[in-house]
Amino acid sequence: LELGILTREDIDAAVKTEFPACRSGFKNKEVTPLEGGYFENGIGYECTTPDVLNLGVAPAVLLERVAQRFRENGGTILEETRLQGVVISERMGGALDLGQEKEPITSRLVLDCMGNASPISRQQRYGMKPDGVCAVVGCCAAGYDKETNLIGDIIYTDSEIVDKGENGKLQYFWEAFPVGIGRNGIEPGTSDVKTTYMFTYMDADERRPSLETLMNDYWERLPTYQPSITDPEKDLDVKRVLFAYFPTYRDSPLKPQWSRLLAVGDASGIQSPLSFGGFGALTRHLGRISGAVFEALEKDCLHKDDLGEINAYTPNLSATWMFQKSMSVKMGQQVDPKFVNRLLATNFEIMDNMGIRTIKPFLQDVVRFDGLVGSLARAFVADPTFMPQIIAHVGIPQLMEWVGHVSMMGLYTVLNGAVS
Repeated sequence: LELGILTREDIDAAVKTEFPACRSGFKNKEVTPLEGGYFENGIGYECTTPDVLNLGVAPAVLLERVAQRFRENGGTILEETRLQGVVISERMGGALDLGQEKEPITSRLVLDCMGNASPISRQQRYGMKPDGVCAVVGCCAAGYDKETNLIGDIIYTDSEIVDKGENGKLQYFWEAFPVGIGRNGIEPGTSDVKTTYMFTYMDADERRPSLETLMNDYWERLPTYQPSITDPEKDLDVKRVLFAYFPTYRDSPLKPQWSRLLAVGDASGIQSPLSFGGFGALTRHLGRISGAVFEALEKDCLHKDDLGEINAYTPNLSATWMFQKSMSVKMGQQVDPKFVNRLLATNFEIMDNMGIRTIKPFLQDVVRFDGLVGSLARAFVADPTFMPQIIAHVGIPQLMEWVGHVSMMGLYTVLNGAVS
Protein backbone atom coordinates (compact mmCIF):
# COMPACT_ATOMS: atom_id res chain seq x y z
CA LEU A 1 0.00 0.00 0.00
CA GLU A 2 2.80 2.42 0.95
CA LEU A 3 4.70 1.65 -2.27
CA GLY A 4 1.63 2.10 -4.46
CA ILE A 5 1.57 -1.53 -5.56
CA LEU A 6 -1.85 -2.11 -4.00
CA THR A 7 -4.74 0.18 -3.17
CA ARG A 8 -6.97 -0.07 -0.14
CA GLU A 9 -9.69 -1.39 -2.45
CA ASP A 10 -7.34 -4.17 -3.66
CA ILE A 11 -6.57 -5.21 -0.10
CA ASP A 12 -10.21 -5.22 0.94
CA ALA A 13 -11.08 -7.38 -2.07
CA ALA A 14 -8.27 -9.88 -1.40
CA VAL A 15 -8.73 -10.29 2.36
CA LYS A 16 -11.40 -12.93 2.97
CA THR A 17 -10.69 -13.79 6.61
CA GLU A 18 -9.94 -11.67 9.66
CA PHE A 19 -9.76 -12.70 13.28
CA PRO A 20 -8.61 -10.74 16.33
CA ALA A 21 -5.54 -12.59 17.61
CA CYS A 22 -3.22 -15.59 17.52
CA ARG A 23 -2.21 -17.86 20.37
CA SER A 24 1.34 -18.91 21.22
CA GLY A 25 1.70 -21.89 23.53
CA PHE A 26 4.34 -24.39 24.60
CA LYS A 27 3.14 -27.37 26.60
CA ASN A 28 4.48 -30.76 27.55
CA LYS A 29 0.95 -32.10 27.11
CA GLU A 30 -2.37 -30.79 25.81
CA VAL A 31 -4.17 -28.73 28.44
CA THR A 32 -6.51 -25.95 27.24
CA PRO A 33 -6.99 -23.43 28.70
CA LEU A 34 -3.73 -23.29 30.64
CA GLU A 35 -3.23 -20.90 33.53
CA GLY A 36 0.03 -19.60 34.98
CA GLY A 37 3.63 -20.03 33.92
CA TYR A 38 5.87 -23.04 33.34
CA PHE A 39 7.19 -23.20 36.89
CA GLU A 40 3.74 -22.77 38.39
CA ASN A 41 1.89 -25.50 36.49
CA GLY A 42 4.80 -27.69 35.34
CA ILE A 43 3.24 -27.94 31.88
CA GLY A 44 3.94 -24.77 29.93
CA TYR A 45 2.68 -21.31 29.05
CA GLU A 46 0.28 -19.80 26.53
CA CYS A 47 -0.72 -16.27 25.55
CA THR A 48 -2.59 -14.44 22.78
CA THR A 49 -1.28 -11.54 20.73
CA PRO A 50 -3.60 -9.27 18.72
CA ASP A 51 -3.18 -8.39 15.03
CA VAL A 52 -0.45 -10.90 14.13
CA LEU A 53 -0.97 -13.21 11.12
CA ASN A 54 -4.69 -12.59 11.52
CA LEU A 55 -5.65 -12.03 7.86
CA GLY A 56 -6.48 -14.66 5.26
CA VAL A 57 -5.90 -13.62 1.65
CA ALA A 58 -7.34 -15.02 -1.60
CA PRO A 59 -4.18 -15.39 -3.75
CA ALA A 60 -6.10 -15.42 -7.03
CA VAL A 61 -7.66 -12.02 -6.30
CA LEU A 62 -4.36 -10.55 -5.13
CA LEU A 63 -2.42 -11.80 -8.15
CA GLU A 64 -5.11 -10.56 -10.55
CA ARG A 65 -5.02 -7.04 -9.07
CA VAL A 66 -1.22 -6.87 -9.00
CA ALA A 67 -0.95 -8.22 -12.56
CA GLN A 68 -3.45 -5.65 -13.80
CA ARG A 69 -1.52 -2.78 -12.22
CA PHE A 70 1.76 -4.15 -13.57
CA ARG A 71 0.35 -4.19 -17.12
CA GLU A 72 -1.11 -0.72 -16.70
CA ASN A 73 2.39 0.53 -15.90
CA GLY A 74 3.84 -0.97 -19.08
CA GLY A 75 4.78 -4.42 -17.80
CA THR A 76 4.38 -7.64 -19.76
CA ILE A 77 3.45 -11.01 -18.24
CA LEU A 78 4.08 -14.24 -20.14
CA GLU A 79 1.99 -17.01 -18.59
CA GLU A 80 2.48 -20.72 -19.31
CA THR A 81 5.93 -19.87 -20.64
CA ARG A 82 8.87 -22.06 -19.78
CA LEU A 83 12.19 -20.44 -18.91
CA GLN A 84 14.97 -22.47 -20.54
CA GLY A 85 17.83 -20.48 -19.07
CA VAL A 86 19.38 -17.07 -18.44
CA VAL A 87 22.33 -15.67 -20.40
CA ILE A 88 24.34 -12.85 -18.82
CA SER A 89 26.69 -10.40 -20.51
CA GLU A 90 28.41 -8.01 -18.10
CA ARG A 91 28.64 -5.37 -20.84
CA MET A 92 25.24 -5.70 -22.54
CA GLY A 93 22.76 -7.17 -20.02
CA GLY A 94 20.74 -10.31 -19.48
CA ALA A 95 18.61 -12.43 -21.79
CA LEU A 96 15.88 -14.91 -20.89
CA ASP A 97 15.93 -18.00 -23.10
CA LEU A 98 12.31 -19.01 -23.72
CA GLY A 99 13.09 -21.80 -26.19
CA GLN A 100 13.47 -22.04 -29.94
CA GLU A 101 9.90 -21.03 -30.70
CA LYS A 102 10.05 -17.64 -28.95
CA GLU A 103 12.26 -14.58 -29.05
CA PRO A 104 14.42 -14.08 -25.96
CA ILE A 105 13.62 -11.25 -23.57
CA THR A 106 16.50 -8.87 -22.88
CA SER A 107 16.98 -6.66 -19.85
CA ARG A 108 19.63 -4.59 -18.12
CA LEU A 109 18.94 -6.45 -14.85
CA VAL A 110 17.36 -9.85 -14.15
CA LEU A 111 15.60 -10.42 -10.81
CA ASP A 112 15.36 -14.00 -9.60
CA CYS A 113 12.08 -14.34 -7.68
CA MET A 114 11.72 -18.12 -8.13
CA GLY A 115 11.77 -19.03 -4.45
CA ASN A 116 13.97 -21.48 -2.56
CA ALA A 117 13.69 -23.96 -5.47
CA SER A 118 15.17 -21.43 -7.90
CA PRO A 119 17.43 -23.27 -10.38
CA ILE A 120 19.68 -20.20 -10.45
CA SER A 121 20.20 -20.26 -6.68
CA ARG A 122 20.69 -24.01 -6.81
CA GLN A 123 23.36 -23.56 -9.45
CA GLN A 124 25.15 -21.02 -7.28
CA ARG A 125 24.83 -23.20 -4.17
CA TYR A 126 25.71 -26.39 -6.07
CA GLY A 127 27.14 -29.00 -3.70
CA MET A 128 26.15 -27.06 -0.59
CA LYS A 129 24.11 -28.96 1.97
CA PRO A 130 21.38 -26.91 3.67
CA ASP A 131 22.33 -25.92 7.21
CA GLY A 132 18.78 -26.46 8.37
CA VAL A 133 15.38 -27.61 7.19
CA CYS A 134 11.87 -26.64 8.21
CA ALA A 135 9.52 -29.48 7.25
CA VAL A 136 5.81 -28.64 7.08
CA VAL A 137 2.70 -30.77 6.55
CA GLY A 138 -0.96 -29.85 6.91
CA CYS A 139 -4.30 -29.27 5.28
CA CYS A 140 -7.28 -26.97 4.95
CA ALA A 141 -10.46 -28.77 5.93
CA ALA A 142 -14.06 -28.32 7.09
CA GLY A 143 -15.56 -30.17 10.03
CA TYR A 144 -14.10 -28.42 13.07
CA ASP A 145 -16.16 -26.95 15.89
CA LYS A 146 -17.53 -23.56 14.77
CA GLU A 147 -17.86 -22.03 18.25
CA THR A 148 -14.16 -22.43 19.07
CA ASN A 149 -12.91 -21.51 15.58
CA LEU A 150 -12.34 -17.90 16.60
CA ILE A 151 -8.58 -17.21 16.72
CA GLY A 152 -5.42 -18.68 15.23
CA ASP A 153 -2.38 -20.46 16.61
CA ILE A 154 0.89 -18.95 15.40
CA ILE A 155 3.24 -21.40 17.15
CA TYR A 156 2.10 -24.11 19.53
CA THR A 157 3.28 -27.39 21.04
CA ASP A 158 1.25 -30.02 22.87
CA SER A 159 3.91 -32.68 23.41
CA GLU A 160 7.50 -33.20 24.46
CA ILE A 161 10.32 -33.96 22.00
CA VAL A 162 9.42 -37.07 20.01
CA ASP A 163 12.00 -39.86 19.57
CA LYS A 164 11.72 -41.22 16.01
CA GLY A 165 14.43 -43.83 16.54
CA GLU A 166 16.79 -44.00 13.57
CA ASN A 167 15.21 -40.80 12.21
CA GLY A 168 16.35 -38.79 15.23
CA LYS A 169 14.43 -36.63 17.68
CA LEU A 170 11.95 -33.94 16.69
CA GLN A 171 9.93 -31.26 18.44
CA TYR A 172 6.60 -30.93 16.66
CA PHE A 173 4.98 -27.48 16.40
CA TRP A 174 1.49 -26.53 15.26
CA GLU A 175 -0.18 -23.64 13.48
CA ALA A 176 -3.88 -23.15 12.84
CA PHE A 177 -5.91 -20.38 11.20
CA PRO A 178 -9.68 -19.97 10.83
CA VAL A 179 -11.00 -19.62 7.27
CA GLY A 180 -13.93 -17.50 6.12
CA ILE A 181 -14.76 -15.37 9.17
CA GLY A 182 -14.61 -11.69 10.04
CA ARG A 183 -15.12 -10.27 6.53
CA ASN A 184 -18.06 -9.79 4.14
CA GLY A 185 -20.54 -9.95 6.99
CA ILE A 186 -19.49 -13.45 8.09
CA GLU A 187 -19.40 -13.44 11.88
CA PRO A 188 -16.89 -15.40 14.00
CA GLY A 189 -18.29 -18.71 15.17
CA THR A 190 -20.04 -19.47 11.87
CA SER A 191 -17.28 -21.31 9.96
CA ASP A 192 -16.10 -24.88 10.53
CA VAL A 193 -13.16 -24.47 8.12
CA LYS A 194 -9.58 -23.98 9.26
CA THR A 195 -6.06 -24.60 8.05
CA THR A 196 -3.74 -26.56 10.34
CA TYR A 197 -0.03 -27.17 9.93
CA MET A 198 2.42 -29.35 11.81
CA PHE A 199 6.07 -28.41 11.37
CA THR A 200 9.47 -29.21 12.78
CA TYR A 201 13.06 -27.99 12.54
CA MET A 202 15.92 -30.36 11.78
CA ASP A 203 19.24 -30.71 10.01
CA ALA A 204 19.58 -32.11 6.50
CA ASP A 205 20.87 -35.50 7.60
CA GLU A 206 19.77 -38.20 5.14
CA ARG A 207 18.39 -40.28 8.00
CA ARG A 208 15.72 -37.71 8.84
CA PRO A 209 12.08 -38.75 8.35
CA SER A 210 10.31 -38.39 5.02
CA LEU A 211 7.37 -36.08 4.46
CA GLU A 212 5.20 -39.19 4.31
CA THR A 213 6.25 -40.10 7.85
CA LEU A 214 5.55 -36.57 9.06
CA MET A 215 2.17 -36.58 7.34
CA ASN A 216 1.21 -39.82 9.07
CA ASP A 217 2.19 -38.29 12.40
CA TYR A 218 0.10 -35.22 11.53
CA TRP A 219 -3.08 -37.24 10.98
CA GLU A 220 -2.42 -39.30 14.11
CA ARG A 221 -1.79 -36.29 16.36
CA LEU A 222 -4.38 -33.91 14.91
CA PRO A 223 -7.29 -35.04 17.16
CA THR A 224 -5.21 -34.31 20.26
CA TYR A 225 -4.43 -30.84 18.98
CA GLN A 226 -7.99 -30.26 17.71
CA PRO A 227 -10.21 -32.18 20.17
CA SER A 228 -13.43 -31.26 18.33
CA ILE A 229 -12.58 -34.13 15.95
CA THR A 230 -11.79 -37.76 16.75
CA ASP A 231 -11.11 -39.30 13.34
CA PRO A 232 -9.77 -36.96 10.61
CA GLU A 233 -10.73 -39.38 7.85
CA LYS A 234 -14.38 -39.43 8.93
CA ASP A 235 -14.82 -36.02 10.55
CA LEU A 236 -13.06 -33.74 8.05
CA ASP A 237 -13.86 -32.63 4.52
CA VAL A 238 -10.33 -31.94 3.27
CA LYS A 239 -10.08 -29.08 0.78
CA ARG A 240 -6.35 -29.22 0.07
CA VAL A 241 -3.18 -30.74 1.53
CA LEU A 242 0.22 -29.10 1.96
CA PHE A 243 3.63 -30.69 2.45
CA ALA A 244 7.06 -29.18 1.86
CA TYR A 245 10.66 -28.90 2.93
CA PHE A 246 12.02 -25.38 3.34
CA PRO A 247 15.86 -25.44 3.23
CA THR A 248 17.81 -22.71 4.98
CA TYR A 249 21.44 -21.66 4.60
CA ARG A 250 23.63 -19.77 7.03
CA ASP A 251 25.30 -18.06 4.05
CA SER A 252 22.33 -15.77 3.46
CA PRO A 253 21.28 -13.43 1.93
CA LEU A 254 22.88 -14.86 -1.18
CA LYS A 255 25.35 -12.45 -2.75
CA PRO A 256 25.26 -12.42 -6.57
CA GLN A 257 27.77 -14.66 -8.34
CA TRP A 258 27.04 -13.00 -11.68
CA SER A 259 26.61 -9.39 -12.67
CA ARG A 260 23.18 -8.09 -13.77
CA LEU A 261 21.44 -10.87 -11.82
CA LEU A 262 19.98 -10.40 -8.35
CA ALA A 263 18.11 -12.94 -6.23
CA VAL A 264 15.30 -11.54 -4.07
CA GLY A 265 12.91 -13.10 -1.57
CA ASP A 266 13.31 -16.80 -0.80
CA ALA A 267 15.65 -17.25 -3.77
CA SER A 268 18.20 -15.13 -1.88
CA GLY A 269 17.64 -16.99 1.40
CA ILE A 270 16.58 -13.78 3.11
CA GLN A 271 13.73 -15.52 4.92
CA SER A 272 14.22 -16.20 8.61
CA PRO A 273 15.32 -19.77 9.45
CA LEU A 274 12.26 -19.87 11.73
CA SER A 275 9.67 -19.03 9.10
CA PHE A 276 8.42 -20.89 6.04
CA GLY A 277 9.54 -18.00 3.84
CA GLY A 278 7.23 -17.08 1.01
CA PHE A 279 5.27 -13.87 0.60
CA GLY A 280 6.34 -12.30 3.89
CA ALA A 281 10.05 -12.75 3.21
CA LEU A 282 9.66 -10.67 0.05
CA THR A 283 7.23 -7.99 1.21
CA ARG A 284 9.17 -7.35 4.43
CA HIS A 285 12.12 -6.09 2.37
CA LEU A 286 10.15 -4.75 -0.59
CA GLY A 287 10.65 -1.06 0.13
CA ARG A 288 14.38 -1.36 0.70
CA ILE A 289 15.01 -3.64 -2.29
CA SER A 290 12.81 -1.61 -4.64
CA GLY A 291 14.67 1.58 -3.77
CA ALA A 292 18.06 -0.10 -4.08
CA VAL A 293 17.21 -1.67 -7.47
CA PHE A 294 15.94 1.67 -8.80
CA GLU A 295 19.15 3.37 -7.71
CA ALA A 296 21.31 0.58 -9.18
CA LEU A 297 19.58 0.94 -12.56
CA GLU A 298 19.72 4.74 -12.45
CA LYS A 299 23.46 4.82 -11.66
CA ASP A 300 24.27 1.74 -13.78
CA CYS A 301 25.70 -0.04 -10.73
CA LEU A 302 24.91 -3.52 -12.02
CA HIS A 303 28.19 -5.32 -11.39
CA LYS A 304 27.90 -8.25 -8.98
CA ASP A 305 29.92 -6.34 -6.38
CA ASP A 306 27.47 -3.43 -6.54
CA LEU A 307 24.41 -5.68 -6.40
CA GLY A 308 25.99 -7.54 -3.50
CA GLU A 309 25.41 -4.46 -1.35
CA ILE A 310 21.65 -5.03 -1.75
CA ASN A 311 21.95 -8.56 -0.33
CA ALA A 312 24.39 -7.50 2.36
CA TYR A 313 25.03 -9.08 5.77
CA THR A 314 22.03 -8.68 8.09
CA PRO A 315 22.90 -9.45 11.73
CA ASN A 316 19.30 -9.98 12.86
CA LEU A 317 18.85 -12.69 10.21
CA SER A 318 22.10 -14.35 11.27
CA ALA A 319 21.11 -14.14 14.94
CA THR A 320 17.91 -16.11 14.35
CA TRP A 321 20.00 -19.16 13.52
CA MET A 322 20.47 -19.68 17.25
CA PHE A 323 16.69 -19.93 17.68
CA GLN A 324 16.41 -22.69 15.09
CA LYS A 325 19.38 -24.42 16.65
CA SER A 326 17.74 -24.37 20.08
CA MET A 327 14.41 -25.64 18.70
CA SER A 328 15.90 -28.68 16.96
CA VAL A 329 17.87 -31.74 18.07
CA LYS A 330 20.95 -33.03 16.26
CA MET A 331 21.15 -36.67 15.24
CA GLY A 332 22.37 -38.71 18.19
CA GLN A 333 22.10 -35.79 20.62
CA GLN A 334 20.84 -36.58 24.12
CA VAL A 335 18.42 -33.97 25.43
CA ASP A 336 15.73 -33.59 28.06
CA PRO A 337 12.39 -34.21 26.26
CA LYS A 338 11.04 -31.04 27.93
CA PHE A 339 13.97 -28.87 26.78
CA VAL A 340 12.30 -26.97 23.92
CA ASN A 341 9.04 -26.37 25.77
CA ARG A 342 10.85 -25.14 28.88
CA LEU A 343 13.00 -22.78 26.82
CA LEU A 344 10.15 -21.32 24.77
CA ALA A 345 7.56 -21.21 27.56
CA THR A 346 9.96 -19.23 29.76
CA ASN A 347 10.96 -16.78 27.02
CA PHE A 348 7.43 -16.22 25.71
CA GLU A 349 6.10 -15.56 29.20
CA ILE A 350 8.83 -12.94 29.63
CA MET A 351 8.18 -11.34 26.22
CA ASP A 352 4.44 -11.33 26.90
CA ASN A 353 5.02 -9.59 30.24
CA MET A 354 7.32 -7.06 28.56
CA GLY A 355 4.41 -5.95 26.41
CA ILE A 356 3.19 -5.83 22.84
CA ARG A 357 6.21 -3.84 21.63
CA THR A 358 8.45 -6.83 22.41
CA ILE A 359 6.40 -9.90 21.53
CA LYS A 360 4.62 -8.63 18.42
CA PRO A 361 7.75 -7.86 16.34
CA PHE A 362 9.21 -11.25 17.27
CA LEU A 363 6.09 -13.05 16.06
CA GLN A 364 6.26 -10.99 12.86
CA ASP A 365 9.80 -12.34 12.26
CA VAL A 366 11.35 -8.96 13.11
CA VAL A 367 14.10 -9.44 15.70
CA ARG A 368 14.86 -6.20 17.54
CA PHE A 369 18.00 -5.65 19.59
CA ASP A 370 16.26 -4.10 22.60
CA GLY A 371 13.58 -6.78 22.81
CA LEU A 372 16.04 -9.63 22.28
CA VAL A 373 18.57 -8.51 24.88
CA GLY A 374 15.89 -7.52 27.39
CA SER A 375 14.04 -10.83 27.17
CA LEU A 376 17.23 -12.93 27.33
CA ALA A 377 18.45 -11.07 30.41
CA ARG A 378 15.13 -11.63 32.16
CA ALA A 379 15.13 -15.29 31.10
CA PHE A 380 18.52 -15.82 32.74
CA VAL A 381 17.23 -14.30 35.98
CA ALA A 382 14.01 -16.33 35.82
CA ASP A 383 15.71 -19.70 35.16
CA PRO A 384 19.48 -19.46 35.83
CA THR A 385 19.94 -23.22 36.30
CA PHE A 386 18.77 -23.81 32.74
CA MET A 387 21.69 -21.93 31.17
CA PRO A 388 24.17 -24.87 31.28
CA GLN A 389 21.66 -27.04 29.40
CA ILE A 390 21.25 -24.37 26.72
CA ILE A 391 25.02 -24.04 26.26
CA ALA A 392 25.42 -27.82 26.06
CA HIS A 393 22.58 -28.05 23.54
CA VAL A 394 23.72 -25.37 21.08
CA GLY A 395 27.50 -25.64 21.65
CA ILE A 396 30.03 -23.02 22.71
CA PRO A 397 31.34 -22.18 19.18
CA GLN A 398 27.81 -21.51 17.91
CA LEU A 399 27.02 -19.50 21.03
CA MET A 400 30.08 -17.28 20.57
CA GLU A 401 29.20 -16.75 16.90
CA TRP A 402 25.68 -15.77 17.94
CA VAL A 403 27.01 -13.28 20.51
CA GLY A 404 28.94 -11.65 17.66
CA HIS A 405 25.79 -11.29 15.56
CA VAL A 406 23.86 -9.83 18.52
CA SER A 407 26.69 -7.35 19.10
CA MET A 408 26.45 -6.31 15.46
CA MET A 409 22.70 -5.89 15.90
CA GLY A 410 23.45 -3.43 18.69
CA LEU A 411 25.96 -1.55 16.52
CA TYR A 412 23.54 -1.42 13.56
CA THR A 413 20.79 -0.16 15.88
CA VAL A 414 23.03 2.66 17.16
CA LEU A 415 24.12 3.62 13.63
CA ASN A 416 20.54 3.57 12.38
CA GLY A 417 19.50 5.86 15.21
CA ALA A 418 22.37 8.22 14.40
CA VAL A 419 21.44 8.65 10.73
CA SER A 420 17.64 8.58 11.11
